[in-house]
Amino acid sequence: MSHRDHHDHTHSEQALRTEALESLLVEKGVLQAALIDAVVSRYEHDVGPMLGARAVARAWVDAEFKQLLLRDAKGAFRELGIETVEDARVVVAENTPQVHNVVVCTLCSCYPWAVLGLPPTWYKEPAYRSRVVREPRAVLREFGLGLPESTEVRVWDSSAEVRYLVLPQRPNGSQGLSQEELAGLVTRDSMIGTALPAAPGEQAGA
Repeated sequence: MSHRDHHDHTHSEQALRTEALESLLVEKGVLQAALIDAVVSRYEHDVGPMLGARAVARAWVDAEFKQLLLRDAKGAFRELGIETVEDARVVVAENTPQVHNVVVCTLCSCYPWAVLGLPPTWYKEPAYRSRVVREPRAVLREFGLGLPESTEVRVWDSSAEVRYLVLPQRPNGSQGLSQEELAGLVTRDSMIGTALPAAPGEQAGA
């Protein structure tokens, strides 16, 4: 079974279990289907990765904001009118030509939902959670991200106390783009560290 087939198979099993649990809870009157739909819609459309992307784009064009983001992420988000509603501390790790950061949660799936939206399925899978710590370069290559040997890879382990987010490098050729256009280059995965931002002219995808 290929790496992708494994992901698809695991995703199907998880989806079936989730649907069964949801149906049972709705049937028992514990949850309302409309409430579930509303919560999912909020994280997909209102609290999705576009909030994190706004902060990244601002950091790319505003050196003072970038330093605030690296020093006090929640304060930086508040400056943009974004309330993270995270009880945990949020730490932003900056990618440079010398260092590439990638985020994981080895114990469960701690993740900055408020600024990245719903976590991808693979982020919660045991295979990613264990392997990215042991062999980060190999895992990143499987995501299509090959890094020079000279680039140090740092793995950040999120927890209930601290959530991590990556500040990716600004893409080459993006000079002259507006802040809104820059935000459109920032992907969810680039803020986890498993991808780079989209190149100018390409549409960012999660």
